[in-house]
Amino acid sequence: MKVLIVGSGGREHAIASSVAKSPKVEKIYCAPGNAGIAQLAECVDIGVMDFDRLVAFAREKEIDFTIVAPDDPLVAGAVDAFEAAGLTAFGPRKNAAILEGSKAFSKDLMKKYNIPTAAYENFESAEEALKYLETADMPIVLKADGLALGKGVLICNTLEEAKEGVKSIMLDKQFGNAGNKLVIEEFMTGREVSVLSFVDGKTIKPMTSAQDHKRAQDGDQGLNTGGMGTFSPSPFYTPEVDAFCKEHIYQATVDAMAAEGREFKGIIFFGLMLTEKGPKVLEYNARFGDPEAQVVLPRMKNDIMEVMQACIDGTLDQVDLQFEDNAAVCVVLASDGYPVKYEKGKKITGLSAFEDQKDYFCFHAGTKQSGEDIVTNGGRVLGITATGKDLVEARKKAYEATEWVSFENKYMRHDIGKAIDEMD
Repeated sequence: MKVLIVGSGGREHAIASSVAKSPKVEKIYCAPGNAGIAQLAECVDIGVMDFDRLVAFAREKEIDFTIVAPDDPLVAGAVDAFEAAGLTAFGPRKNAAILEGSKAFSKDLMKKYNIPTAAYENFESAEEALKYLETADMPIVLKADGLALGKGVLICNTLEEAKEGVKSIMLDKQFGNAGNKLVIEEFMTGREVSVLSFVDGKTIKPMTSAQDHKRAQDGDQGLNTGGMGTFSPSPFYTPEVDAFCKEHIYQATVDAMAAEGREFKGIIFFGLMLTEKGPKVLEYNARFGDPEAQVVLPRMKNDIMEVMQACIDGTLDQVDLQFEDNAAVCVVLASDGYPVKYEKGKKITGLSAFEDQKDYFCFHAGTKQSGEDIVTNGGRVLGITATGKDLVEARKKAYEATEWVSFENKYMRHDIGKAIDEMD
C-alpha cells in the first residue's frame, strides 16, 4: 500500500511513525513534510492547500490511501477533492470539518443536542458584542469563530480587557477572517483534558486521554501557543468521567452530526473542562491534536492503517482499540521568541542520539534539510517524547532527552506535567 500524508508538523511526524510500523505499507509520501519525516517518507514540495497538485500527485503515484492531517485543508474540503477524483482519503469532508471550522456552528450544535458546554452568545457585529459585555460577568472568554492556528481564544479578566479583545479580533482582525464572527462564552474553571477519537460516521472509539500546555512560559504564563508540551494519560480522566463523556458527549456528538446530514468520518478531538458540575466541551477539533498525537500514538497498540480503513469503511465497531499500560510526556523545543517573533535556520545537533531508541522519540515540527545539516524552520522545532511505566518516569526521561539536542535560541518550558510529581 502506498500512503500520502498531507502536512508538515510534529503531528504529521507522529502519524508517519505509526504508519511506518504497519506491515500493509510499502511506501510513504508526505507533502510537504519536514526533515524528520524525510527519514520515513519521500517528501514532495506541495503545499497543504494546493488540492489540484495533491490530487494529481496521488493519481500519478497511484496512492492507495491519503491522510489529511491539518485543520486548514480539512475545513477547506481536501477530502472532498480526493474523493471527487475517485481516491481514498482519511479525514472529515468539508461539511463535517465545520465542527472545527466554525466555533459558532459547534456551540449551536451542542445547544441544540444538549451536549454539555459553557453558556455563550454569537456575534457578527463588534457593536453588539461590546454592548453585551456591559452586562456580562468577568472573567469571560472571547473566541474567533474560524481557524486561528490554535491561538484565537482570549481569556479576559476585566471589562476593559474584554472590550480590547473584541476590538482586536473583530475590528483589527488580529486573526484575519477568523474574527468575522465572535463567540463570547462563560469562563469555566477546572482541569482541562483532551480526548482524541476515531469515528466512522456512526461508531466512535475514544483513544487514551492527554493534557496539553498551551501557554508559552512556565507556570502557564505568557501567550497562547500551538502547544508547548503534553502528557498522556491524564490522571484526572477517571473511569467516572469516561463513562459520563461516552454517554453525554462522544456518541451524542457523532449522532448530532449525522442528524444534521454531516456524517463525520475521521478524528474528533474533544477538548474537555472537568468542572464542578461535570465534564463540559471546551472545543472540538476535526483532526489529531498537535502535540497530543505525539503522546497518544506512541502508546497505541493497533495498526493505525487498519483503524483508519475501518473509519472509512464504516466498520469501526469491529475494532478493539488498545493502548499500552504506560505513560508518555512530550516537551516541545521551540525557537526563543515563539509565538511572536523568532529566527530560523539554526543548525540542530544531537539528533542521532534518538536513533535505535525504544522509549524515546524526537518528532520534528519546524525543521528542514539545509545541505548536510538539519536546521530550525519554525516556532515549534522538535517534540521530545518519552514513554515510561508511569507519568513521573516518562517526564523524567523526556526532560533528560531534551539535553541531547542543541540549537541556538533553544527554548522550552520546564514544568510540562509538573503537577504529576506533586500528586499522591
